Formats: sequence, C-alpha cells, structure tokens
Amino acid sequence: MDDAQLPLSEREREVLALVATGLSNQEIARELVISVNTVKVHMRSIFEKLGVQSRTEATLMAIRMGLVTVPGADVASGQPLTSVEERPREQVRVLPLVRPVMMWQRLFALGAILLVIVLVVLPATEAGRPGGEMANPISDRPETNASLLSPFTSRWVEHADLPLARTRLGLAAYGGALYAIGGNYEGGVTGQVDMYIPGRDTWVARANKRTPVSNIGAIAIGDLIYVPGGCDASDTAIDKLEVYNPKANTWTEAAPLPVAVCGYALTVFDGRLYVIGGWNGTRFVPTVQEYDPTQDTWMLRAELPYPLGFAAAGTIGETIYVAGGYDGTREMAETLAYDPRYDTWLPRTPMKVGRAGAGGAVVGAELYVIGGGWLGSVLTNEKYNPETDTWSVFETPILGQWRNLGVAALDAEVYAVGGWNGAYMRVNRSYRALFRIILPVIQ
Repeated sequence: MDDAQLPLSEREREVLALVATGLSNQEIARELVISVNTVKVHMRSIFEKLGVQSRTEATLMAIRMGLVTVPGADVASGQPLTSVEERPREQVRVLPLVRPVMMWQRLFALGAILLVIVLVVLPATEAGRPGGEMANPISDRPETNASLLSPFTSRWVEHADLPLARTRLGLAAYGGALYAIGGNYEGGVTGQVDMYIPGRDTWVARANKRTPVSNIGAIAIGDLIYVPGGCDASDTAIDKLEVYNPKANTWTEAAPLPVAVCGYALTVFDGRLYVIGGWNGTRFVPTVQEYDPTQDTWMLRAELPYPLGFAAAGTIGETIYVAGGYDGTREMAETLAYDPRYDTWLPRTPMKVGRAGAGGAVVGAELYVIGGGWLGSVLTNEKYNPETDTWSVFETPILGQWRNLGVAALDAEVYAVGGWNGAYMRVNRSYRALFRIILPVIQ
C-alpha cells in the first residue's frame, strides 16, 4: 500500500514493524535510539491513522495492508503458502525492517503470520467464479470451513449455542430476551423461532413463524416483532409482513410490502419500519420502504444512490446509517446516511474494508458492524462514530468468513448469533460494547 493510502511516516513504519515482532515500548526505544516518550507519541499517531485501539489490532491491520509479508507467497493469486515449519525463519520479514529478534519475538511474529496463512489457503467463497460473482446470492452450499477462531477475543463472551444451526436469520431483542427467527439450515428454509434468555443462558422454543423464510431481518416496535419479506424455499422473494406477539406467542399478518424483497437492511426510526434495498428475486434493488404500524400502511421513500443487498443498518439520533452490502459483484465498504425528515441520502466515510452479509446494531451513539466476508475474508469488526464520521476496528471471535448472521443489541452488549462460515453455525456470542461503572454510596 502506498503512502497516499497509508499515511504513515518512515519512522512510524519502523515503530509498527517492531510492534509486530512483539517488542515493548522500552525495547523499541532502545532499538531505534529514541526516548520511550517519543515511542508513545508515534504509537498514538499510528493508532489514530489506522483507526485501531490496541497493539494487537495494529498488528492485524499491518498484516492485512501488507506491511507484514512472507516472501515467495503469491497472495493475490490465492496460491497456498509453504508451511511455516518448512520455511527458514530468517526468510520471514516484517517490512520495512529486517532485524534479528529473540526467540519469543519470532514466535509472536509467526503467530501473526499464521493468521495470514490460514486466510490465504482457505478458499474464499465463490471467489473462483468468473467475475467473482456468486451464482445464487440468496442461498449457500456447504464447503470447506472458511473461518478460524480468533485468539484475540477479550471482550467477547460465549453463550449457549443456538438450538438449530442456521444462517440468513432474523434476530430481534425484546423484553430482555433475544428472538432468533427463520433462516436457512441444512434441511432448507425454516420458520423456527427460538428465544434466548441471557440471565439463564437458555434457549426456549416459541411458536413457529407461519411462512418459513430466509434472508430476513427482525425488529421490535412497541410490544411486537416485525419480520418483513424474505425468500421462501424456492428462493422467491415474498411481500408478506408477519408480526409476532411475544407475550401471546402468536403470529399475525399485516399489510404486504409494496416491493417483495429479501436480503434487505432493516431499522426503525420514530416508530416506523424501514426496509432498505434487497434482492427482488432477479436483481438487487435500491428501493426504500417505510411502514407505519399505527396505520398499517407502506410508503416508498427516496431510493438508495445504487442497488445493494445484505447491508448493515442502524438509527442514531435522527439519522439512519447503512454500511457495506453486496451489489452482485463486490463487497461494498460505502456508508450512507439517510435523513427521514428530508428524505435525502448522503455519503459518509466508508468502512476500512468491504463487508457483505454483516449485521449491524446500535449501542450508545455508535453503529457496530459485525461479520462479513462474502468473496473474501475479514480479520476485524468495525464501529462507526457519526459525530466524528470515523470507523474504528475491534476484535472478532471468528476470522475469515462470518456472514448472514443475526445481530442485535441488548442493554450494553451486541449479540451475534448463527451465520455461515462454510457451514451452518450455532454460535452465540456477545460483545461488551459499554462497561457499567458502579460507584459506592458514601453515607
């Protein structure tokens, strides 16, 4: 990556290269014959320019951007690397410096390089198809597992597995519980509904959705959970809006969508449902559909600047944000902001990498986007701060592919459930987005 794309000075590159080998600030200072305070200044600048929050994240970003390389590896062509054990260790280089390091430092570097090796040798989903396109963007087929558990998961917590391994499901938070609805599993399309109770770390079966569907979203408004559209067992987009009542454990049907879609982004603003983009059965569309539950009516709003599906969305303040997506040929990094009051779309700073099939949830005043990896692989998740119009990365429990999962915010945590990584997943993890601080009461 050139300087225009990676605005790091030569000294910052030297510092980052030494960070990747596992050196401490004191050791870096001795190596470069500078003060520890100067190293700290460089580190702050590196973190800001790369949008990272830890040395681990900085190292991972350096790997992805090519600052850490393994000579002789044709990464662009996807050809497998020779094993680390067979390669002389002195051939492993951290650019731009090549320096002898201690054994424990080499082991740290080799651990980082292993991440690169796994991501290169594992096949990217459908990447071998002409033009990089997927033959059918609304369904998956089992293949070699394309993901790896990440060792960097300090703020992720593992919970009881989803009862049915599935992808392309809806996940809604209501009443302190999560509701996993529909999706694809190894037997096809399902209408199964499972409720997760965090306090008990238990899943409970609930009434099945009337129409089994996949490629859906689910979201609560008031005391009801809304599930618009979706694709049926024949991969046909449908226009049904089905509504679940958690208290009564019953399903009803509301006014149908003006445009049948699946694989859309879903959010709520001012008590109204927004179905954004999606797949209409033959192509991706730019339509934006607004539903008013008080009137049981739909309205078409200003279209997206371009067609897309499988994007992440969330509402912060009086603005709806849409990030990433898939347009049939590429994973998108673009971010858009929609103002419902003026019915207008504006571009915002794009994500650091393209993501399709990621899930989005808002905690506090930030949009958390988790997963992705459609034609390629991802090493991190990202969060968006609308006040500064910036994206920053945070750790992921699964490297490589993790797409079409269910994502929802519950209190101060973001839950990520199910998804696809070359196979149907049962994973149920939560990320502590905010920390509660309890102060003692002084009498």
